[in-house]
Amino acid sequence: MTVTSTIDSLPRAARLLEGKVAIVTGASRGIGAASARALAAAGAGVVLAARDEQALLAVAGEITADGGDALVVPTDVSDPRSVERLVKNVVKTAGRLDVAFNNAGYGHQPTPLAELAEAEFDEVLAVNARGVFLAMKYEIAAMLEAGSGAIVNMTSTAGVRGVKGIAAYVAGKHAIIGLTRTAALDYAGSGIRVNAVAPGRIASHRLEELPEQVRTGIAAAVPLGRSGTVDEVAALVTWLASDHASYITGAVIPIDGGKTATGA
Repeated sequence: MTVTSTIDSLPRAARLLEGKVAIVTGASRGIGAASARALAAAGAGVVLAARDEQALLAVAGEITADGGDALVVPTDVSDPRSVERLVKNVVKTAGRLDVAFNNAGYGHQPTPLAELAEAEFDEVLAVNARGVFLAMKYEIAAMLEAGSGAIVNMTSTAGVRGVKGIAAYVAGKHAIIGLTRTAALDYAGSGIRVNAVAPGRIASHRLEELPEQVRTGIAAAVPLGRSGTVDEVAALVTWLASDHASYITGAVIPIDGGKTATGA
């Protein structure tokens, strides 16, 4: 894998990550796939990680067709050996790791807390909380060798408030914020920045599956009057990973059209 991209049509100002190497977990679709494309367009060589290899190959094909560099490494973020192999593969192939977007996540059907199966709670936390911990554990070790790095973790507006019926998901997203802030403090003196993005309602595949009337109601509750797009989240992730955000660490940035500002 080479670490430079051949997308010459982009303005130089857009090449925020020229020559960098980035990992994206949960890269098979939605925000993860959009972020992988955005990081590649910004000049990074991108390593795509998720459990669905065929979906990853499709995203990688889009990136390479646009002149970018992409490597597919099927990964289960809840398995420490799988995550360790991912990072070792990146370092062996590209020589270093500069950026990571820990996006892999898992949800569950709305269920009152007392009715939520223990196994389902554990499964959600294994991906959303333990998965981010494992990813950072091995990513940070690689970044320490390189002398610097930028990590962006995926939380949610559900990580800063309670949401009825999704206790495991909310608990995991709260945990990611704690992990993000702690890691930021642990490694601020080592040249590694750690931040999180907290999307609200984003027009991803999950939202698009809802009836139109429901989607309209969701958009109406957002101060900006619409749902966000996966590309808007990807742009924020790319900026946070770049030197343009060099004085930002330990931050949790909502991208929700102003919804959290309402207090609702």
